[in-house]
Amino acid sequence: MELHNQADPAHRIHLEVVTCCSWLKITFLAMLFCVLVSPTAAYDALDPTGNITIKWDVMSWTPDGYVAAVTMNNFQMYRQISNPGWTLGWTWAKKEVIWTMVGAQTTEQGDCSKFKGNTPHCCKKTPTVVDLLPGVPFNQQFSNCCKGGVMASWGQDPSASVSAFQVSVGQGGTSNKTVKLPKNFTLLGPGPGYTCGPAKVVPSTVFLTADRRRKTQALMTWNVTCTYSQLLASKNPSCCVSFSSFYNETVVPCPSCSCGCHNKKDCIKGDSKLLQKAGINTPRKDNTPLLQCTHHMCPIRVHWHVKQNYKDYWRVKISVTNFNYRLNYTEWTLVAQHPNLNNITQVFSFDYKPLVAYQSINDTGMFYGMKFYNDLLMEAGPLGNVQSEVLMQKDKNTFTFKQGWAFPRKVYFNGDECRLPPPDAYPSLPNSGHVDSVSILKMAASLLLIMFCIY
Repeated sequence: MELHNQADPAHRIHLEVVTCCSWLKITFLAMLFCVLVSPTAAYDALDPTGNITIKWDVMSWTPDGYVAAVTMNNFQMYRQISNPGWTLGWTWAKKEVIWTMVGAQTTEQGDCSKFKGNTPHCCKKTPTVVDLLPGVPFNQQFSNCCKGGVMASWGQDPSASVSAFQVSVGQGGTSNKTVKLPKNFTLLGPGPGYTCGPAKVVPSTVFLTADRRRKTQALMTWNVTCTYSQLLASKNPSCCVSFSSFYNETVVPCPSCSCGCHNKKDCIKGDSKLLQKAGINTPRKDNTPLLQCTHHMCPIRVHWHVKQNYKDYWRVKISVTNFNYRLNYTEWTLVAQHPNLNNITQVFSFDYKPLVAYQSINDTGMFYGMKFYNDLLMEAGPLGNVQSEVLMQKDKNTFTFKQGWAFPRKVYFNGDECRLPPPDAYPSLPNSGHVDSVSILKMAASLLLIMFCIY
């Protein structure tokens, strides 16, 4: 009986090994889950410090609250907020209301029935704020407001990467000790993808007077930082890349269904008579695209063509084509990563700015349209494309056309990474070894035939 109750040592070791392996498996899965859902998923290796910072500056106290200037700074180097613009939301910590707003407005007023005298601008616990449109009356304007929520990227135009409004808050704190910071901030820019952290009190902002001879400061300041993740924005890419070269007749197209084929049933052919229908290019409120029927089903295609080879230079042609009939792209940006972008000689029809995220590496650059020339990418159709050529100086130690070296490692359009063709499909150099062996065989056959005829 005692022998029956005693555990077999070998069996016990086996159980311990199985238990240990199971624990390691669970730990690995837990770590993988944490990585996938962690906010660090928003990290962008080409723009490691890129974010949108929302700053609240309390400028004055009122009998039941405060007046704050809210400033949004887009510190992302190549990701702008395009039309229809940003939408900002939060949750009040107490029972605050918005008495008035200048330079912006809430989309809903909410239930203000308990107010007998003056009616607040918004009584909702979770207000949703949007920018005013251009051309509003002067008394409704605030500095850096009224652009329809459109914000340029920091790398493209720092002066246009700011948006601001003023808000008068009631039923809130009336001092630094009694103010409760708003929470649960959300930002659409214009679609999903942004995750906002909690509001944090920071040193008060310092302002210079118009004559720059006196400094004033906010009574209280807090910041909210929002970062972007393409995985949160969409499960599919929004653009794709195709390749071609002068040394190979093959054009490598975008991979099939690069951006998903969920819109295939609603696409429209490029020669369809429906394109002549009035209002076909009018955007929808939900931003639903109307795509031209293609094998890749992407709204944007970027084509990289290796055009010419010189002794000390080489030339590339870049074309961007819009396949969305309902959307044009204002102040678009195109980012490419390639080792030879550290030695650009000339960009012919685009503006260009190097992006040096790491001081020792200069292999990334941003292309964007020239103001009033091609900074607007029109909707799909004859005018729905922009293009430029880029001249680069060769580095004798690294330059080659072999193994797809002449093509970019990464391509982004408007801040979203595009899908590239698989590496084994890149245009290749002609197989000179094969050609030479065939020529030798032909010559040998000719010599044998001549010798046979002679003898």
